[in-house]
Amino acid sequence: MDMADPGAGHYVNPEPFNPASMETLTPAQERYYQASQWQIMWWKFRRHKIALWSGVILVLFYLNVPFAEIIAPYTANQRSNDHLFAPPQKVHFFHEGEFVGPFVYGMTSEIDIETVKWVFTEDRTQVYPIRFFCRGSDYDFWGLIPWDFHVICPAEGGTLYLLGTDRLGRDVYSGLIYGARLSLTVGIIGVTISIVLGMFFGGIAGYFGGLLDSVVQRMIEILRSLPELPLWMALSAALPVTWSPVWIYLGITVILGLLDWPGLARAVRSKLLALREEEYARAAVLMGAKPGRVIRKHLLPGFTSHIIASATLSIPAMILGETALSFLNLGLRRPAVSWGVMLNEAQDISVIVVYPWLMAPVVPIIIVVLAFNFMGDGMRDAADPYK
Repeated sequence: MDMADPGAGHYVNPEPFNPASMETLTPAQERYYQASQWQIMWWKFRRHKIALWSGVILVLFYLNVPFAEIIAPYTANQRSNDHLFAPPQKVHFFHEGEFVGPFVYGMTSEIDIETVKWVFTEDRTQVYPIRFFCRGSDYDFWGLIPWDFHVICPAEGGTLYLLGTDRLGRDVYSGLIYGARLSLTVGIIGVTISIVLGMFFGGIAGYFGGLLDSVVQRMIEILRSLPELPLWMALSAALPVTWSPVWIYLGITVILGLLDWPGLARAVRSKLLALREEEYARAAVLMGAKPGRVIRKHLLPGFTSHIIASATLSIPAMILGETALSFLNLGLRRPAVSWGVMLNEAQDISVIVVYPWLMAPVVPIIIVVLAFNFMGDGMRDAADPYK
């Protein structure tokens, strides 16, 4: 029968079979098949536009962390007794029809006898141009190098309160810049502690199983059965009040990390229970590899991407935890500055109604938490081989 006969029902190539022949791949196909796991994850993550832009937003936030002193126009605890609860100053570009550039008007203040509060009004006779890349308030860069360089500064003899001031005349905008340093890093350091503990306990439970697995599982169940926020509050309240802000910060970070590892440990355990039965894991054991090497070199790399995605989703919870503790005056305290410490000033509802700009730290908290959640979802999808 003719091999190309349509009556055969399907086409059969009449050429003889050549096992040495290879299918020609396009450059794009070659690039894909030769790509590493991390490259494929990046390509999939890049297609998730919301997650990608969330990552860009987080990068911008974290770029403020090492350069807070330079970016902020004032130091975190610099006070102005003449501007208590001053409202945000509006930025203008034109004065009496002429272009001046970015500037703010001066402020005059007086006490309202009826409401017993300071009332500020713009003084349009005082024009204070905003200075850029200038010399301003003195500070110690990273607590080590005395310097006075700022990206943005008020005019000589003027003020620049873009988000107003608090009850002691401290600039809220500068506080947000400085507060990002503690509020954003507490999640990174806490998650690092959580990953180490989660991979250790989950690894030994999933690989060895038996009695050791039962002990670890019971320990996880006990920790997860305790109410999270009251436990945070109890442990934070136990920190000595005589500790410096740095030690309080480290203590809060360790507490958040120690209480967040059970969820990650269970994920690691479940993965190891499945992967330890794979042929490559059994081959490593038969070749004499020790359990630590099998776990570290052969099993953990198989789902490292999933661990990173899970850890990314844990960072917002730690940021909110630090914010809640500091808001309740059980975490960081002045002179340390975090977003939670700043929100502590806004506990009184009457203060919020009269001075709503004190709620400004809520905005970056919401943005960062949502950005981490969106980016975590994108990383989780990128790490999933079935998507």
